[in-house]
Amino acid sequence: MSQHPERFTELAAEQQTLLHKSLRRFDIIFLLIAAIVGLETLGQVSTYGAEAFTWALVLAVVFLIPYGLIFAETGAAFSEEGGAYTWVRDAFGRPTAALASLLTWITQPVWVGGSMAFLAAETVSVYLSPLEHGSFADYLFKIVFVWLTVLAAVVSLRRGKWLPTSGAVLKVGLLVFFVGTTVAYAVQHGVADISAGDFSPTLLGLFGSVPVLLFAFLGFESSNSAAGEMKNPARDIPVSIARSCATAALCYLVPILAILLVVPKGDITGIGGLLDAVATVFTVYGDAAPVMLKITAVCFVYILMSQGAAWMIISDRMQAMAAADGSFFGGFFGRFHPKLGTPVRVNLLSGVVATAFLLVAMQVTGSGSAVFGVVLSISISTFLLSYLLVIPAAVRLRTKYPDLPRPFRVPLSDGSFRALGGLAFAWILLGSWVAVFPGTLERLFGLDYRFEDTWGVSQLTFEAFTLGTLAFLLVLGVVGYVRGARVRRSVGTGASTGVPAAHQPRD
Repeated sequence: MSQHPERFTELAAEQQTLLHKSLRRFDIIFLLIAAIVGLETLGQVSTYGAEAFTWALVLAVVFLIPYGLIFAETGAAFSEEGGAYTWVRDAFGRPTAALASLLTWITQPVWVGGSMAFLAAETVSVYLSPLEHGSFADYLFKIVFVWLTVLAAVVSLRRGKWLPTSGAVLKVGLLVFFVGTTVAYAVQHGVADISAGDFSPTLLGLFGSVPVLLFAFLGFESSNSAAGEMKNPARDIPVSIARSCATAALCYLVPILAILLVVPKGDITGIGGLLDAVATVFTVYGDAAPVMLKITAVCFVYILMSQGAAWMIISDRMQAMAAADGSFFGGFFGRFHPKLGTPVRVNLLSGVVATAFLLVAMQVTGSGSAVFGVVLSISISTFLLSYLLVIPAAVRLRTKYPDLPRPFRVPLSDGSFRALGGLAFAWILLGSWVAVFPGTLERLFGLDYRFEDTWGVSQLTFEAFTLGTLAFLLVLGVVGYVRGARVRRSVGTGASTGVPAAHQPRD
């Protein structure tokens, strides 16, 4: 009988004893909603006009559903702390898992420091108090924003989970209120000049929007990074993925349509799309509108912070387990705090990386909107590239360990399950290429694509920033794996169930 490879290094097995089981189904669902439903992507997607809604609907059906099914099964069956790292390790060995984990983890500090901090600062500057780009106040605000998200990940999960949870509730409430106000605005003033033909899908719209849409729809399996801190992961993970997927689809599709209905396409910007639409529709409240807009801006910044904290909580745990398992330096980053039960060293590393990327991004020539778009694209690139390893791993685990109990099983044959994985993988491959090399497919198909008009920076600057980041990560991954050799020499017993491993992860 095939058995699940439960054997970690001794360090990893030791760290799992420090975990505090504090996550219930409610917590998991709202942690996922906080992390994955991104208000910052609504405006970026909407810049592609009405067809962005069409492509969002298409991907919700032909990508989100297959992807959700694959990881609902995998997450319930392989419920160890570390999530995707352990899946890739069990499927393809530690070296591949080290790369997948690094790509997933690095996305979050780059995204928080290079995109979320910029969006939060822009929100404060436009709607609350002016912040001159590059001023001392601008730097201070962004750095404080980054380290508050880190602090939420440092404190115990029993307490830290409430920042993402409250942010998720506030996020859903804000979107519901915005959509309701949009209906009232449309009744009074009509809608933007938009026709049914504008929703027709085009290749230009596909290539432009698919990376952002995939980024928006990915990450529902990420709660497994904290599976060792869940009270009943086998039962709660499939339900949590299903409910959060459905919520996310609605939280993207309906607001995107609302933005398109009230803001002319030429006026939509990636960095201000949602709040631009909010400012427009809030005019129905008359004299109360300015105050309500300021309150909304404060809520928006809080939501952004809670979203960054949710990802820090999730991804830092995965990287800490990778370090404890000998895949990221010599075990220094693989230790959880004995009282807090959190990976404090990786949390602080994330804060340092986010701050460093923030400082580098501030030097990029271009407006705040241009920097936001470029850095968001880099975050998308690293995140999507990780799934080129994670999705094949999930598919392989079904056939590699056929006798492992699966609390939830997709009612399909192994061949059909592979087909689901192939479909999801194909979308990720397309999105990854477009994110790393924008404009190449457009030119291949003879489409007009003006790089600087689209990105606000030259193609040379964009590719240097993107490829430079990926090259740095490759070097970091190799060095980190080599330095973890000492930890890998000592393999402990099964950390989760004590079941001895029939297959040892390749070193």
